[in-house]
Amino acid sequence: MRYMLLIHAAEEIYAKMSEAEMGQLMAGYGRFTTELEAAGALLGGERLQDVENATTVRVRGGKTEVTDGPFAETKEQFGGYYMIEAKDLDEAIAWAAKVPCSANGCVEVRPIWEMEPA
Repeated sequence: MRYMLLIHAAEEIYAKMSEAEMGQLMAGYGRFTTELEAAGALLGGERLQDVENATTVRVRGGKTEVTDGPFAETKEQFGGYYMIEAKDLDEAIAWAAKVPCSANGCVEVRPIWEMEPA
């Protein structure tokens, strides 16, 4: 079954990190990604640019509304994701616990809605 690991963290945490601390964090992501690949569980993943580069689009009454920034004020921002293959939710949760930012943010685990072919 496919799962998304949605990574959320407060961006200010990273802004306050030293270059060495950021290097350690990125090395942790490298190790995690390598572990997912070796297990054959990695289907994809990307890091997102900071929330200041976000644009939100809504359509209300047939009119398109565009605003800068995220859709809601939150303490933690969506920063990236991994799409993985896991046998069940327990395995997906075990992978999520290994995402480096789970120590200072959170990782939302969501199953993919598998669509039936038409």
